[in-house]
Parts: sequence; structure tokens; C-alpha cells
Amino acid sequence: MDGLRTLCLAYKELNESDYNRWAQKLHAANISMENREEKVRDVHEEIEKNLKLIGATAIEDKLQDGVPQCIERLTCAGIKIWVLTGDKLETAHNIGLSCRLLTNDMELYIIQEENEDDVEKKLREVRNDMINKIEQLFDVYIEDKNKRLNWKDWGIDVMKFNRYRKPNYLNDSKIQHPNDHTEATFDTNQLDSEQFEGFGLLITGHALAFALNEKLKMKFLEIGTMCKAVVCCRATPLQKAQVVDLVMKNERKITLAIGDGANDVSMIQKAHIGVGISGQEGRQAVLASDYSLGQFRFLERLLLVHGRWSYLRISKFLRYFFYKNFAFTLCHFWLGFFSGFSAQTLYDPFFIATYNVFFTSLPVLVLGVFDQDISADHSLSKPHLYTPGQNDEFFNKKVFAESVIHGILTSCVIFFVSYLSISNATRPDGMALADLQSFGFTVATIMVIIVNLENALETWYWTSLYHFVLWGTILTHFLFHFALYSTIIGKIFKRSYTYVGVTPAVLSTSNFWFTLLLTCVILLLPVFSREFFRMRFIPTKIDRARLNQKFRTEEKAAFVAHIQYKLRQRKRSFRSGYAYSQETGWGRLITSGLMQSKLNPFARSSSQTTNTVTQNRF
Repeated sequence: MDGLRTLCLAYKELNESDYNRWAQKLHAANISMENREEKVRDVHEEIEKNLKLIGATAIEDKLQDGVPQCIERLTCAGIKIWVLTGDKLETAHNIGLSCRLLTNDMELYIIQEENEDDVEKKLREVRNDMINKIEQLFDVYIEDKNKRLNWKDWGIDVMKFNRYRKPNYLNDSKIQHPNDHTEATFDTNQLDSEQFEGFGLLITGHALAFALNEKLKMKFLEIGTMCKAVVCCRATPLQKAQVVDLVMKNERKITLAIGDGANDVSMIQKAHIGVGISGQEGRQAVLASDYSLGQFRFLERLLLVHGRWSYLRISKFLRYFFYKNFAFTLCHFWLGFFSGFSAQTLYDPFFIATYNVFFTSLPVLVLGVFDQDISADHSLSKPHLYTPGQNDEFFNKKVFAESVIHGILTSCVIFFVSYLSISNATRPDGMALADLQSFGFTVATIMVIIVNLENALETWYWTSLYHFVLWGTILTHFLFHFALYSTIIGKIFKRSYTYVGVTPAVLSTSNFWFTLLLTCVILLLPVFSREFFRMRFIPTKIDRARLNQKFRTEEKAAFVAHIQYKLRQRKRSFRSGYAYSQETGWGRLITSGLMQSKLNPFARSSSQTTNTVTQNRF
């Protein structure tokens, strides 16, 4: 019966007077204003005595398809999984083994004490034993430094463990670092680092109630974060929410809660991300969640594919927006050194109003919606690519600073290269080109082209929509300014508009095109070179995955082309015979003389020669 959902069937004969007396007690307990639950429980216990056992049922709670594989991939992605269930201890343990969350090679600790003192003592023992075993692993690493220890695969945070090793942190433990001049107590059973698969924790609802109080909750959290898997059984809905809240407030991690029943609603609402599974237990969890799934196995696609893509897209989106707006705005700052900081604007007011709306927003929006580094299948097959998002590698303080510096350098290059190029330039009619309107249009045009090409260098997934938006945005800029700076607009605004004829005047000069080419080389070539050398010498996990996908795609295409070539070769070959007389044979081919022509090539040439001579006679 271990690991099965059991139900005992029993009965008891009651006369009508006994039942009426018990029913009155039950009604009084139900309407009681104080200690209602305890009174109802006591009334139930009165009648649930001296029962005659009829039998028992045992039902196996089978997992959905793909649950073990999903949990295994999520674990490989560095996601800590805590199971909060209302099942009994044996059932929860069996489910943990069947879904591969718990393994036989894992150091499993079970806490099922019934009072606070015993729970505190057990937590202390478990914590000390875990630190002992980790110390042994450190000793193995010190003795053989060529031996790689898979700390992340075991679910151990090494930086956090270094805090545990400090003397002031282990005030209730006998375990100290050797440098503290104290003796370390080690377990006599030495760990085998090749077979060790981390720590696991099983805790019952009664013990969890004491572990979540103010005195013990931090110790419980320390033990839980050092474990690869935690299973809380016989947990109430309130305890589930308390565990999620404990991790959120103290670990500062992004939490996700997934459930399918009404008892999971509080947990789903408490977590950062709530996922409900629509099943046979109602739709309460689905209605309270942020995302709804049909089965648990779809969670891996939600996280490892769409979640990872969303993080990459949002990171690029933010980096690009900071970059392009710093590049756009700081050109006014450089102009201030020449205008005495008189608040003179460099750009046309219409361009200032439309820069973010029309000329730079659409490409980055398409990038933020459709961009992807590798395909969905490759993302599922490589769960370790999820870890860069957990480590904030694509958007952090360093990346933000780089985006700001990149925007400052871009504005500086565009402004001063355009200034030096246009300051002494002349138009084809001999007039000077160095006026504020022409200079502002030059800077604005180069700015639009540069920031959009920078966005193109950031894009991994090129689609027809992105091509249309990218090149259409640049083309729209020219068409917009041709129309805006035309004589028709000048007649409407009359003397207040000084940009009439600027576009053809600037575009007709060679200085503009030389400035555009020079600026593109100065700004884009270093970015392209940096990315090339980075991918060549210090590639990231994503770079390796993209290269691997490219090779696999090319190998698959070559294999398909080879198969198609072989099939075409088979179609061209003639059959030497056929098995059934009712099938159509090759009689017409034989009587037509084509076979003889192929066997005797001179026959065909001689017949052609005879026909040619006959025609010449006529």
C-alpha cells in the first residue's frame, strides 16, 4: 500500500434516537462561534468508533504523460522545484521518485516530528549533516583539483555555503572551518562524489507548521535552499502560500506556482507567476492564474522556449531603446557648445516628434515580438541555455552602462563627423551648405540609418516582415522629408518654416554621401568586428547552440538532397523485367526503336544524315 491512495470502508448500526442525539450535537457544533472546528472534530470522533471494517481500496495516482521528462529538463535548467502537496508522506515520496524529482542516490532527509522542540532539533541535525557532507566534497576537490564537482547539478549554492562556513553563522553547530582552529566533526560514511546527486528533503504538514514560525523559518529556508528537491506533504492551502511567501521575501528569487485544484489558489496568487492546469478538479486554479495549461508537461515549453525568448527579446528591446535615445538626445548637448547653450534645437520639430514613433520604433517592436536565437526544438533539447536569464547576463548594470556609453559615442561621432564634413562644403549651385537646417537634416538622416542598422546587427531571426519594416522605415524617412520640405509645405507655413528645399539640396552633394559612408564605417565596423571576435574566441552558450543548429540544419539539407538525388536516379533506370503479366510492360518502348538507338548511337546519326541529304535534294 506504500505510495497508493488508500480508503477504508466501514459501517456502524445506529438506531433513530442515537442518530438524532448525535445530529443535534453536530448542529450545535456547526453553529458555535468559538472553536468550531475542534468541536466538529470531537463530534465526528464520537460516532467514528467501534466501526466494522468492510474492506479497503488502494488507487495508484498515475502521472500525466511527460511529467518526469519535464521535471528533469527544468532541473537541468537550474530551476529549484519544491512540491507542496496534500498527500501523505508515503504517497508524496512515491510521486517524487516516479517523476524523477527524488532519486535513490540522493541524500534524503525526512522531518516528521510532532512538536516544536523536536522539529528544531531535527532541523539542526539535518543542517549539520548537510554541512558535513559538503565539507567532505570540498576535501575531495582540494585533494584532486582536476576533479570537477557538479555543484549546480546537486542544487548547492557554493557562495551561500561559504556564508554557512563562517563561525558566527554556525553558532548552534559543531561544524567549523579548519582555519577557525576548531575541530570539525565529520560523518564516518565518506561520500562518493561520482554517485552523489544532492540533497532531498521530505517534511510533513505538522512539522511544517512549526518550521514556518518566526523562530525556525530561516533555518528551514537555509536547509531548503541547499537541497536539490523539497517535498512538503500534508500541506494545507495556507501553508503552501506561506512557503511561497517565505522564499519570495528572503531569497529574492522569481517564483512560479503551478496547480490544478482549489487548494492551490492561494499559492498561485502569492507567487510572482501563477500557472493553472485545467483538469478534472475544476477551474478555480485556472481562473486565479496568469497562464493556463492543458497538461503539466507544457510547462517546459512555457519556460524553456517562450520564457527564454521573452527574456532575450525584452533585454534587446531595453538595450536598444536606451541606446537610440541617448544617441538622439546628446546631439543637442554637443550643439550647446557651439550655440552657447541657448536652447537652440538641432533637429526639425517634426522630426523630434516622429523620431521614436515612426523612424526607430517599428524595427525594435518586430525584434521584441519575433526574434529568437534558436528554434523551439533546440531550446527544449538544451535546457542549460535557460541559465543566462537566471544570471541576468543580457541586461544588468554593466549592460546598461555599455548601452549608455555606446549611445554617447554614437552621438559624438555622428555630430562631429557631420560638422567637420559639412562646415566648409558647398552645394552644386555654389552656395554654402553649412546652415543649421542642412546640418540638422544631415545629422537626423545619419542617425536614423545608424540606429536602425545597429538594430539589424542585434537581430538573430530575420523574417520578411522585419526586412519590410527595416528598409521601409529608412525609405519612409527620405519620402517624409521630401514631402515635408517641399514648396507646398513652405506655402502653408510661409515665413515661419525655414526647411523648404533642404532635402534635395543636401542629397545632391557628395559630402553627404561621403559623411554617411564614413560614419557607418566608424560606428558599425567596430560593432561587427567585436561580435565576430567574440563568437570566434569567447563564444557564449547561445553562440555555440546557434552554431550547432546551423551545422545540423546544413547536414539535414545535404542528407535530404542526397536522398532526392538517389530517388531521381532510380526513376531514370529501366526495369529489366516484371513479375505479373497483367501489368503494363515495356513493349511500346522496345518497338519504338529507342532502345536500339541507345545501344547503337551510330544508327541515329546515320538516319539523321539520310534525312538531311533527302531534304537537300528537294
